Amino acid sequence: MATRDAENGPVLGTPDDFPDRQRRGGRMVVHVVIGVLVAIVAGGWGYVMWSMTGGATGAKPQVITFSIERPDEAEITFTVSKPADRMAVCRLRATDVNHGEVGSKEVRIPPGEGSKQLKERLDTTAQATSVHIQYCNLV
Repeated sequence: MATRDAENGPVLGTPDDFPDRQRRGGRMVVHVVIGVLVAIVAGGWGYVMWSMTGGATGAKPQVITFSIERPDEAEITFTVSKPADRMAVCRLRATDVNHGEVGSKEVRIPPGEGSKQLKERLDTTAQATSVHIQYCNLV
Protein backbone atom coordinates (compact mmCIF):
# COMPACT_ATOMS: atom_id res chain seq x y z
CA MET A 1 0.00 0.00 0.00
CA ALA A 2 1.50 3.29 -1.04
CA THR A 3 1.26 6.31 1.21
CA ARG A 4 1.84 9.91 0.38
CA ASP A 5 3.12 12.64 2.56
CA ALA A 6 1.90 16.22 2.70
CA GLU A 7 4.24 17.29 -0.11
CA ASN A 8 2.84 14.79 -2.62
CA GLY A 9 -0.88 15.48 -2.07
CA PRO A 10 -3.79 13.73 -0.43
CA VAL A 11 -3.62 10.00 0.31
CA LEU A 12 -6.84 9.22 -1.56
CA GLY A 13 -6.13 11.52 -4.46
CA THR A 14 -7.96 14.48 -5.97
CA PRO A 15 -10.94 14.53 -8.36
CA ASP A 16 -8.49 15.05 -11.23
CA ASP A 17 -6.93 11.65 -10.41
CA PHE A 18 -10.25 9.95 -11.40
CA PRO A 19 -11.24 11.16 -14.89
CA ASP A 20 -13.75 8.30 -15.35
CA ARG A 21 -15.81 9.37 -12.32
CA GLN A 22 -18.94 11.38 -13.07
CA ARG A 23 -19.22 14.85 -11.61
CA ARG A 24 -21.81 15.14 -8.85
CA GLY A 25 -24.14 17.97 -9.63
CA GLY A 26 -27.69 18.82 -8.68
CA ARG A 27 -27.17 19.33 -4.98
CA MET A 28 -28.88 22.69 -5.26
CA VAL A 29 -31.96 21.00 -6.71
CA VAL A 30 -32.09 18.58 -3.78
CA HIS A 31 -31.84 21.44 -1.29
CA VAL A 32 -34.60 23.40 -3.03
CA VAL A 33 -36.91 20.36 -3.09
CA ILE A 34 -36.31 19.73 0.62
CA GLY A 35 -36.94 23.41 1.37
CA VAL A 36 -40.22 23.38 -0.56
CA LEU A 37 -41.37 20.22 1.23
CA VAL A 38 -40.55 21.71 4.63
CA ALA A 39 -42.46 24.89 3.73
CA ILE A 40 -45.52 22.86 2.64
CA VAL A 41 -45.49 20.79 5.85
CA ALA A 42 -45.06 23.92 8.02
CA GLY A 43 -47.88 25.69 6.21
CA GLY A 44 -50.18 22.68 6.57
CA TRP A 45 -49.40 22.39 10.27
CA GLY A 46 -50.06 26.11 10.74
CA TYR A 47 -53.43 25.80 9.01
CA VAL A 48 -54.40 22.82 11.18
CA MET A 49 -53.50 24.72 14.36
CA TRP A 50 -55.34 27.84 13.18
CA SER A 51 -58.50 25.90 12.31
CA MET A 52 -58.45 23.94 15.59
CA THR A 53 -58.41 27.15 17.62
CA GLY A 54 -61.53 28.43 15.89
CA GLY A 55 -59.78 30.83 13.55
CA ALA A 56 -62.56 30.68 10.95
CA THR A 57 -65.66 30.32 13.13
CA GLY A 58 -66.28 33.87 14.32
CA ALA A 59 -67.74 32.63 17.63
CA LYS A 60 -65.31 32.65 20.57
CA PRO A 61 -66.31 30.45 23.54
CA GLN A 62 -64.68 30.47 26.96
CA VAL A 63 -65.36 28.16 29.90
CA ILE A 64 -65.87 30.02 33.16
CA THR A 65 -66.47 27.04 35.43
CA PHE A 66 -67.81 23.51 35.48
CA SER A 67 -69.00 21.31 38.32
CA ILE A 68 -69.68 17.62 38.65
CA GLU A 69 -71.65 16.85 41.79
CA ARG A 70 -73.52 13.75 40.63
CA PRO A 71 -72.44 10.76 38.52
CA ASP A 72 -75.32 11.25 36.07
CA GLU A 73 -74.95 14.96 35.29
CA ALA A 74 -72.47 17.78 34.88
CA GLU A 75 -72.85 21.54 34.73
CA ILE A 76 -70.88 24.15 32.79
CA THR A 77 -70.94 27.94 32.82
CA PHE A 78 -69.43 29.61 29.76
CA THR A 79 -69.50 32.73 27.61
CA VAL A 80 -69.75 33.02 23.85
CA SER A 81 -68.73 36.16 21.98
CA LYS A 82 -70.23 36.41 18.50
CA PRO A 83 -71.64 38.97 16.08
CA ALA A 84 -74.97 40.24 17.45
CA ASP A 85 -76.86 39.53 14.22
CA ARG A 86 -75.76 35.88 13.93
CA MET A 87 -76.82 32.67 15.65
CA ALA A 88 -74.19 30.27 17.05
CA VAL A 89 -74.27 26.54 17.73
CA CYS A 90 -71.96 25.17 20.43
CA ARG A 91 -71.29 21.53 21.30
CA LEU A 92 -70.59 20.83 24.96
CA ARG A 93 -68.81 17.63 25.89
CA ALA A 94 -68.35 15.80 29.21
CA THR A 95 -65.51 13.29 29.47
CA ASP A 96 -64.44 10.68 32.01
CA VAL A 97 -61.04 9.96 33.54
CA ASN A 98 -59.94 8.16 30.33
CA HIS A 99 -61.06 11.12 28.14
CA GLY A 100 -63.97 9.11 26.81
CA GLU A 101 -67.17 11.01 26.08
CA VAL A 102 -69.88 10.35 28.70
CA GLY A 103 -72.24 13.14 27.70
CA SER A 104 -72.78 15.88 25.13
CA LYS A 105 -75.22 18.60 24.27
CA GLU A 106 -75.68 21.03 21.42
CA VAL A 107 -76.67 24.55 22.47
CA ARG A 108 -78.13 27.14 20.09
CA ILE A 109 -77.48 30.78 20.91
CA PRO A 110 -79.97 33.00 19.06
CA PRO A 111 -79.12 36.30 17.40
CA GLY A 112 -79.24 39.26 19.72
CA GLU A 113 -76.49 39.93 22.20
CA GLY A 114 -72.90 39.90 21.02
CA SER A 115 -71.57 38.25 24.17
CA LYS A 116 -73.67 35.97 26.31
CA GLN A 117 -73.06 33.96 29.47
CA LEU A 118 -74.82 30.60 29.69
CA LYS A 119 -75.20 27.84 32.27
CA GLU A 120 -76.05 24.37 30.95
CA ARG A 121 -76.58 20.90 32.43
CA LEU A 122 -75.47 17.77 30.61
CA ASP A 123 -76.85 14.31 31.31
CA THR A 124 -74.00 11.80 31.58
CA THR A 125 -73.86 8.02 31.28
CA ALA A 126 -71.00 7.72 33.82
CA GLN A 127 -69.02 9.89 36.24
CA ALA A 128 -67.57 12.83 34.31
CA THR A 129 -64.24 14.39 35.28
CA SER A 130 -64.22 17.31 32.82
CA VAL A 131 -66.60 19.41 30.76
CA HIS A 132 -65.46 21.52 27.82
CA ILE A 133 -66.72 23.24 24.68
CA GLN A 134 -65.83 21.12 21.67
CA TYR A 135 -66.73 23.85 19.16
CA CYS A 136 -68.83 26.96 18.60
CA ASN A 137 -69.77 27.84 15.02
CA LEU A 138 -71.81 30.64 13.52
CA VAL A 139 -74.93 29.57 11.65
